[in-house]
Amino acid sequence: MPHRPSLLVLLAWVAIPHLLFGAPSSNPKVRAITAFVRIDRSDYNAQIAGALTVLRKTRTAFESRGYEVQTIRITTQPFPEYTAELPREQALRFLKQLDSLAAREQFSLSLGPAMLRDDDNPGAVELLGEALLNAQHSNASTIVAADDGIHWKAIGAAAHLIKYLSEHSPHSQATFSFAATAMLAPYAPFFPGSYHTGRGDKFSVGFEGANVVGQVLGSGRRNAEELVHELSAALTQHARVAEEVGQAIQKETGWEFLGVDLTPAPLGDISIGAAIESYLGAPFGSSGTLTAASLITQAVKAVPVKQVGYSGLMVPVMEDKRLAERWSQGSYHLDSLLSYSAVCGTGLDAVPLPGSVSEDQLARIIGDVASLAVKWHKPLTARLQPAAGKEAGEKTEFDDSRLVNATLQPLP
Repeated sequence: MPHRPSLLVLLAWVAIPHLLFGAPSSNPKVRAITAFVRIDRSDYNAQIAGALTVLRKTRTAFESRGYEVQTIRITTQPFPEYTAELPREQALRFLKQLDSLAAREQFSLSLGPAMLRDDDNPGAVELLGEALLNAQHSNASTIVAADDGIHWKAIGAAAHLIKYLSEHSPHSQATFSFAATAMLAPYAPFFPGSYHTGRGDKFSVGFEGANVVGQVLGSGRRNAEELVHELSAALTQHARVAEEVGQAIQKETGWEFLGVDLTPAPLGDISIGAAIESYLGAPFGSSGTLTAASLITQAVKAVPVKQVGYSGLMVPVMEDKRLAERWSQGSYHLDSLLSYSAVCGTGLDAVPLPGSVSEDQLARIIGDVASLAVKWHKPLTARLQPAAGKEAGEKTEFDDSRLVNATLQPLP
C-alpha cells in the first residue's frame, strides 16, 4: 500500500509558498508617477518621449517590487507659455495634438494653470474651456490663492469655466478635468491640480493608499496616539519603497526625484469613507469624522520621507463608493467638507452640484476654499461638478468609470 502523506505534511507543503514568498500582497496601488517637463512646440515629441522613458522605467521598478501602477502622467509648464503668441485656432490645434499624443502613448496630461497670478490674461481660461470640452486625457487648473493672497479675478474666471464645461461638454463630464487650486505648491503628482514653473526633468509619486488606512483603522479601536503611530508606520513602509525606487531612477537617468504624496487616495471600492467608518462605527459625516480626518493627516505628515503635494487626506465625493453613498443620503454636505478641510485636505473634490448652480454661487464656493487655504496656509482644491439639467433629489449621470453617480443635494 503506497505511503500517504499525513495531513500535517500536506498543510506544511501548502504553507511553503507563503513562508518563502510572503502572504498575498496588500500593497496600495501607485496612483500616479508624474513627470514634469518643459516643452517647446518645435521639439515637444522628443521631450515627451524622454519623459515617457523615465516614467516607464519607474513603473517597471515599482512592478518588480509588487506594486500595481495605475497611471503614468506628464505635467507641462503652464500652457499659456507655449500658446500665448499663437492665433486662437492654432493654439487649440496644438493642445488637441498634445491630447492625441497622450492617447497614443497612454499617459495622462496636465496642461498646468490657465492663470498663475490674478493679473494674468483671463483669455487663457476661455481657451482652456474649448480645449477641455472634448479632450480625453488632458487636465488643467487655475490658481485661485497663493502666497500673495486670494486671486479674486481667477476665482471668477474659474467659476465661469466650470459653468461653461458643465453646460457644453457631454454629460457635463469635462468638469472632472479642471480644478481651482489654492496654496498648492508645484510638483504635486495628483491631477488636475498638478503644475510646475521650472525647467522640468523631475518626477514625483502618489499612492492610492486608502486601503492602507482601512487595514489599520479596521483592526480594532485604540487611543489616538497609538492609531497615528500605527498608521504612520504602515504608510512609511510603502513610502520607503517609493523613495528607494525614486532615488534609483534618479541615479540612472539624471531626472530629479522630488518625493511622494502620501495622501491616501481612494477609488471606487477602495474607500477612505469606509475606512473612516470602520474607526467611527458610524456613517461618514457623523460626529468624530473631523477627528478621524485629523488623525489620518497627522499620520501622513509624520512619515519620515520627502513629501510633496497635498500630503493630507483626500475626500473626493464621487471617486469613492462609500462617500458617494453617504452624500446621496445627506450624511454630509459642502460645509462638512470645508470643516474637515480645516484639519486635512483636499478641499471640495469631485463634488456633484445641481445644474442650476449659478456662476456667482460657484465663485462663492471657490472663494470659501481659497479663504480657508490662505487662513491656514495649506493646499486645497475645488473640483466642482454641476450636472446640467439635473436638480436636487435627482441622480447624476456622469459617464466615466472613475466616478460613482450620486444623488444631488440642495445648495446651502
